[in-house]
Amino acid sequence: MATVLICRRFPRLSRVTTFSTTAKCKAESGSRKRKQEKEANPETANTGTESVATIQLLDPLDYRVLYNPSAYAKSRAVSQQYAAGNSGQALGDTFTSSGTVQVQHTFCTASSQALPPVRSALPKIKSKPLLEQNISADFSAAQTKEEAEKAKIETHDSKEDPRVFQRGRPEYRSLSYNKFDPVDTLPLEEGDLILQSVAKCKGSQSPGTISDYFHKLSRLPEEQHAALVSKPRFNMLCRCAVENIELFSTSDLIDILKACVRLVVPPTHPLLNACENEFCRRVWDMNLDQLLLVADCWRCLDRSVPSYLSILFSYANMHWKDLTLPQFVQLVYIIGEGRRSHADLTQKVESMILKYLDSFTLEEVGAICLGLFKSLSDVSDHVMRKIADRVSLQMEDMSTYALVNVLKMLRYARMDHLPLLKELGKVIPARIPSVNIQGIMHIALTCSSLHYFDEGIMAAVATSLPSKVTYCRSKDAAKFLWSFGCLDYEPPNEEEFYSSLIEQMHRKLYEFGKFPEHLLTGLLGLAFVRRFPEELIDYALRDEFVQKMRGSKYELKKDLFTLSKSVEIECPSYQGSRLPPQLSQEMTEMVLNFAEQEIYVRPEIVEATSLLQSMLGGPEYVKNHMILPHTRSSDLEVHLAMDGRPIPFNLKDPIANKKLKDIGVSLTDDLMSQLIKGRSNSQSPVEVENEARTPGQERREEARTPRSGDRAALSGGAPIMGARSQVELKSGRCLEAPPSLALTRQPRVVKLAIQVSNRNHYCYYSKRLLGLHCLKRRQLQHLGYVVVELPFWEWFPLLKRTRLEKLSYLHYKVFDPALLSRA
Repeated sequence: MATVLICRRFPRLSRVTTFSTTAKCKAESGSRKRKQEKEANPETANTGTESVATIQLLDPLDYRVLYNPSAYAKSRAVSQQYAAGNSGQALGDTFTSSGTVQVQHTFCTASSQALPPVRSALPKIKSKPLLEQNISADFSAAQTKEEAEKAKIETHDSKEDPRVFQRGRPEYRSLSYNKFDPVDTLPLEEGDLILQSVAKCKGSQSPGTISDYFHKLSRLPEEQHAALVSKPRFNMLCRCAVENIELFSTSDLIDILKACVRLVVPPTHPLLNACENEFCRRVWDMNLDQLLLVADCWRCLDRSVPSYLSILFSYANMHWKDLTLPQFVQLVYIIGEGRRSHADLTQKVESMILKYLDSFTLEEVGAICLGLFKSLSDVSDHVMRKIADRVSLQMEDMSTYALVNVLKMLRYARMDHLPLLKELGKVIPARIPSVNIQGIMHIALTCSSLHYFDEGIMAAVATSLPSKVTYCRSKDAAKFLWSFGCLDYEPPNEEEFYSSLIEQMHRKLYEFGKFPEHLLTGLLGLAFVRRFPEELIDYALRDEFVQKMRGSKYELKKDLFTLSKSVEIECPSYQGSRLPPQLSQEMTEMVLNFAEQEIYVRPEIVEATSLLQSMLGGPEYVKNHMILPHTRSSDLEVHLAMDGRPIPFNLKDPIANKKLKDIGVSLTDDLMSQLIKGRSNSQSPVEVENEARTPGQERREEARTPRSGDRAALSGGAPIMGARSQVELKSGRCLEAPPSLALTRQPRVVKLAIQVSNRNHYCYYSKRLLGLHCLKRRQLQHLGYVVVELPFWEWFPLLKRTRLEKLSYLHYKVFDPALLSRA
């Protein structure tokens, strides 16, 4: 395959705690292991800001290829055909053909960098001998064929792909419209004669004749259909049909509808309006085969017919026991394509699935799962497990398309079927290179949604994706980023993988106005693995995007809140847009209210809190709250002195009952001078405080106020403190440092953030922490906390043991000497 090597800058990307204005292709990962790998393989290391990327010629999406018309005349037509074939493959994907095509990529941001024309790097064709020109032409033709094959793989036909199961049984011929049925082509002359006859008779034809005319005209060559539908005489024929609509037999009316499908009549055509009304009137006089065939034709015409489907479902509900296997599968397909389920059919659908499960073909199993998934039908765990049992035993014989449909339903049902998932890890990695990008996305998304990590699957996805990334919709790119971030997996080709997806997010920036949820999904997935693309984050936090987000059908404020706060903590140099303070406060209150009702009261957390209070000396030593509300999980906060003593800090009202007369401060000359002038001439603030402190206050104040070293840090390194600060310290109020200083000072108090984890914090059947919780612990450490975990595999079994055993375990966790050394 011919390739062109080009150098380009990637969009700005910041990782961990740094934000560079120009992104680095090889961003620092902070991982010692990766650093060692790069040192061991110097040829893979790249310390510059630019990287070499391989771009295939004739890539139809988002690239234009500069060419010499005399040299590429043949390939131009093929390229245009290829691009046209992909025009509907992804929302908004376009390929504009002009006099000159360039391998120049168009970014949506100002940081784009144009690439030099390809022709400047190629020798002139005229100087080549004839043999070399022939070889070049053959090579170009081979390349074009290969690109066409790739486009064929990547193209998803949302109409025909779900109908593959209909080719497995002859019974479906009477239940569905098959556009692949052979048709004897009608000569153009006969078509003209029919239209002339329509004009002469002016509506006097019989219903049978009108139906026959539609059938014959639909057999005209396909390239003539669009012109035919726009002709006045064809419209005259349609008016005749509308005027006589009640006179047609049901079979004639179905033939007219099938002719409209073949002619690709627009779904809003007046003839179709009349046909729908008439079929709704006749439903109870038709048989189920006819009803299903008509519903299939409506699907082929892309016409929404909720009234007809509602009557069809009522009919099926009344004749449920008479449904044959093909009729049932076709009905579930229609339910899915109509994007609606019938409440009365739910139980009956499950019973029919169990009845025919062993008789379904594997394609029919996939079709049923797709229908249930599209209609958001609730299926019991029992039925879903039975389907998964069969698929896990026959997965190698199943088409990838059918298998992906089963995975969609497993994801929707939250079914953690371990035998199927293990078999998936054996079967699917080898298939991934030949799967289109949307299928690969659903495979990765299923793994992340079920919290199932299989490195073989995820590595295969990561390896295949960069060469297919230009076929990604905004949804696909976002879901890939989310899936890898959710599982906290950075593949061997992580820089190429993430750089290609971030570039695609930039290319699809215009789509995020319509689908804001996709941008937030992708950015959160990146945040989980410490990647923060500055320009995309700035776009997501702008007021106009926040307003679009409010209008979305999804609840996106939580995700926006998580992203904004993560940027604040991990990217202190970020200068872009920020989340409005009012919205941030609103989200904080909402999350905390939810936590009080749903999280703080969980038995495992309540038990840990109670035992810690008993062990440490009371409720003032433990605080059950969310240190980081944007991470949506609780913490048990404990403070220890450097010698291991617990320090009380959780005071209900730190200001109440703390008047000067109760504290017993001695107003010495030096203290008065300090209060008046702001500093002491003969004593440091530490000495002043020690002189003023009463013996009974020592431990209490030690727990509430910073020690001398901390005060020095707060005052910029010098042991100087203003009068207001001194009074605050004396009155027992906690003095909080500015955020920037709080991050840099070295505390003398060890702050523990105890995590009472559960299974939902980890990958399925593993001790691999999920991305959100990796992000939380990383940020807690960034803020100076020492993270201590009570893992569910240790703590949950202990809940059934004696109080003494639980206290012993907690004592071991809290007073571990290693904690102080880590602090």
